[in-house]
Amino acid sequence: MKVQKQLSIFLQNRPGGLAKICNTLADAGINILAMAVHDTMDHAVIRLVCDHHIKALLLLEQEGLYLLEQDVVMVCIDNRPGSLAEIAQKLGRADINIDYAYCSTTEHNQQGCLVLKVDDMDRAQELLRDCPE
Repeated sequence: MKVQKQLSIFLQNRPGGLAKICNTLADAGINILAMAVHDTMDHAVIRLVCDHHIKALLLLEQEGLYLLEQDVVMVCIDNRPGSLAEIAQKLGRADINIDYAYCSTTEHNQQGCLVLKVDDMDRAQELLRDCPE
């Protein structure tokens, strides 16, 4: 388990917008560790966790993009039925609200990556400290 900085980027929902962000980061040698895109009719919110978040923040701001920075918890989870439920139950029993979450793996990987935005980061860290990074 590790606390990371996440960038939330507000972008017009048009072809090529995500490509421009990804190319900007790639050209600077910044790796995207996790990503989620949520769209509305006209705009999208792109949530990114990068290996060099400050550099990413500065580069994307130079592109004229509106960004927010938040703390999120990144947890490696076993790729098996119930592992996500166990974490959600643990947080729920502690009265910690999950504001949002996103995760990914493939069916052949042993582990996946879960990104959580919670309303009590300190308590979540205590509860999830035994989870691997």
